[in-house]
Amino acid sequence: QGDVSRATIAIGLIDSIIRLMPELPEVETTVNGIRPFVEGRTVAGVIVRQRMLRWPVSRGLPQKLSGKVVQRVSRRAKYILLEFERGTLLIHLGMSGRLRIVPSTTPIEKHDHVDLLLDDGHCVRFRDPRRFGSVTWVLGDPLMSSYLHHLGPEPLVDGFDGCYLYTKARGRRTAVKNFIMDGRIVVGVGNIYASEALFRSGIRPTRAAGRIALERYDLLVIAIQSVLGEAIAAGGT
Repeated sequence: QGDVSRATIAIGLIDSIIRLMPELPEVETTVNGIRPFVEGRTVAGVIVRQRMLRWPVSRGLPQKLSGKVVQRVSRRAKYILLEFERGTLLIHLGMSGRLRIVPSTTPIEKHDHVDLLLDDGHCVRFRDPRRFGSVTWVLGDPLMSSYLHHLGPEPLVDGFDGCYLYTKARGRRTAVKNFIMDGRIVVGVGNIYASEALFRSGIRPTRAAGRIALERYDLLVIAIQSVLGEAIAAGGT
């Protein structure tokens, strides 16, 4: 009971932080917050009150998920992945979506669209006033799904470095800020994080991506990683 109470408090704090569009640090904060209370739990049922989100909520979720165990909670770009033995539930928070761990008996509010009921009497509740988020069931490797396969690398992994950005930028006239915000180049570098990283690395945001030297891209990668790391440590923006 104490663990669940702490989870409710923690998710409540996350709830109050995520007021603007959730970006990578906010999604990572949400994943870290719900993981200890969702991984290894059995789904007792699913309640869908509103299917019409960014994409319609996948049909048949109660039948697909009831009695199944959540094997892993992870993140790819701004998607939250609840992984099961034979499929994955992809959740995108959109512009205003939030996840909370609450007792299943908690009164429903206007924009509470989906509940994932857990076997301990609590639920993962998806709330999204603007309805630009999504709750989608995919089979097979989720990273190869149409939602994720086209995405660039994560910014906090070893393979993301200045050489990678420099190579991708060759011949590009687009502004470097737009370049690093392109999810096909690198995921999770939203507007405020791009602005801060460019400021720290001394690069004008409007400069053409193809006219920036490798040494500058080395500095930019360090700045992106430090800005995102600080935001994750702070629990979001």
